[in-house]
Amino acid sequence: MCGIVGIYHKKEQACGDVYDALIQVQHRGQDAAGISTLDAEKISSHKEIGLVTEVFKHQDTFENLPGNIGIGHVRYPTAGGANVSEAQPFVTENPVKITLAHNGTLTNSEKLKEDLIKINFCQFNTNSDSEVLLKQFCYELYKTNFRTLTKAHVYKALKNVFQKCSGGYAVVMIVAGIGLIAFRDPKGIRPLSIGKNKDSFLIASESSAISAMGYKFEGDIKPGQAIIIDEKGTVDKKRPMKGSSSQPCLFEYVYFSRPDSTIDEISVHKSRLRMGDFLGDKILNEYKNIDVDVVIPVPDTSRTSAMQVAYKLGVKYREGFMKNRYIGRTFIMPGQSVRKRSVAQKLNPIEIEFKDKNVLLVDDSIVRGHTSKKIIQMVRNNGAKKVYFASASPPIRFQNVFGIDMPATKELVAHKRTIRQIKNFIGADELIYQDLGDLRLSASIGNPEIKEFEDSVFTGKYCDPFVTQDYLKQLEENRKDIKR
Repeated sequence: MCGIVGIYHKKEQACGDVYDALIQVQHRGQDAAGISTLDAEKISSHKEIGLVTEVFKHQDTFENLPGNIGIGHVRYPTAGGANVSEAQPFVTENPVKITLAHNGTLTNSEKLKEDLIKINFCQFNTNSDSEVLLKQFCYELYKTNFRTLTKAHVYKALKNVFQKCSGGYAVVMIVAGIGLIAFRDPKGIRPLSIGKNKDSFLIASESSAISAMGYKFEGDIKPGQAIIIDEKGTVDKKRPMKGSSSQPCLFEYVYFSRPDSTIDEISVHKSRLRMGDFLGDKILNEYKNIDVDVVIPVPDTSRTSAMQVAYKLGVKYREGFMKNRYIGRTFIMPGQSVRKRSVAQKLNPIEIEFKDKNVLLVDDSIVRGHTSKKIIQMVRNNGAKKVYFASASPPIRFQNVFGIDMPATKELVAHKRTIRQIKNFIGADELIYQDLGDLRLSASIGNPEIKEFEDSVFTGKYCDPFVTQDYLKQLEENRKDIKR
């Protein structure tokens, strides 16, 4: 999971707005940040390890990024290493000046890389699949044999990219002589939206960034669709690639996206409200033996669902944890020791909300289980009589391969464990999981045209022919915490 943005201004410099938009998607990646801009035929770029405000803290950095077209990226590493060479955007000058920022994962990047090296088209400087995507586009563009580069050449190249690149990807790109380009994989696994403000355009991973920047949300870039905003500000939208079908990532609605975002016409906030409704109904119907005094969310993502659970149960909803805003999202932190330390620093319980009460904690999901275990122990230490735990999503039993760095499967607490075993591991008096059918409904009610979701973390079924058992085995090795 990463965050990407693209800006076109008619006359103004783009860099400042790219910076502001990146802050709006900072929650999607905390490892590194970068911006590239186009000024006439010159592409300028700056990227470093750190948060957006850390990477762009000096005024002269902005002065060195001239141009009215810009793209930006915040990185959460799923492929490649955690160093500045892997940070984005990537830049090349072969066959023309191009810079690219990518959210997602190519599942066949190694094969593509081998083929490009075999024909001696290019060299690779990183282990990033995003560099592979860039070089693949460059090769397809080179094959068009253009003399004067046109949009038709770009679309022809992108058609081949769609056919050859497998996995989940959302991309913003600048091509000198053409303008700002955005495209999305044929299944629409990773999100991408576009907005307009007078003569300016903003493309972003989430619609929340568009509205926060004062742009009018115009909609999602469709699965398998590419758009070009040329250097004059003309928008050219290509029809989605033949055979494209909407299959967005279900976990975007559970955890990653901001609640004020709309993805594929589905409100994230409303989907989480429905998650709470379904979860509350399940508790009422199947867990009549538990006596709940208060419902308390594990901040922040679960708040919306927790409020609806409390409403359904007819009990009090309370905030029970004070959150340190300067600690990032623990899910995307590398290394278990770092995550455990961060949980203790991030959440501090309010004792009076727990003392002598039967508490139902609601979280968006349970991944490794260590965070849940730690929080439950905190609550017991603050005097709770009983601690029940509810997850707004089903058990996460399988790794994600499309841009979410889920841990190695063996590290997932639900992998090959029963609900009872998970309950005992985290130390809860009762554990309630959302049903997968209800989770799917929570999203699809918002857009009935979407018939399927990418939900492999729950089912183990991957919508990609390159995801074989050998592929998963290699991914398992790469993701083991000990190797991070």
